[in-house]
Amino acid sequence: MVQVRVQGLAVVAQESAPVVMLREESGSRRWLAITIGAPEAQELAAAQEQVVSARPGTVELIIEVLAALGQRVERIEITQLLDSIFHADLVLTGGVRVSARPSDAIAIGLRTHAPLEVAEAVLDEAAVDVTVAAGDEASLGSALEAAADLEEPAEAAEDEIRRFRDLLDDVSPEDFRDPDA
Repeated sequence: MVQVRVQGLAVVAQESAPVVMLREESGSRRWLAITIGAPEAQELAAAQEQVVSARPGTVELIIEVLAALGQRVERIEITQLLDSIFHADLVLTGGVRVSARPSDAIAIGLRTHAPLEVAEAVLDEAAVDVTVAAGDEASLGSALEAAADLEEPAEAAEDEIRRFRDLLDDVSPEDFRDPDA
């Protein structure tokens, strides 16, 4: 398993569907994009910002039920990619595993500050190497963070697409070459 972190949320223009962007913490620093629904993206954005609701949502309810049962989320694992569908597990106290959608598992992990890991085979199959031009990593991170604001999905999607296109205007093929090659 390879430790990753949530880099942000984005909207892929062709699909008009939100994706959660994960990135390896170390090593080759590959990126993994997992397509999710708009409600799941809203939940992930709230979890990432640690927004507390007046009444618990599903993710908070699951965490409370686990705590009431004496369980704690030890880590989140994206375990496999089968037929273009990502699979995840919540790994609980004592190694107990619960299958979950990646979006739900990641939101629970963000809320509980549990480490997030991806199986090497999943990264080998679905991850991409992205080299951000010097000084552009901050603007890429800002663009991804801006996409996390999904209060008005259509408007946010249009803004994110515009920002992404603006970012692409400044990118050249040299930006994606390995600097050590």
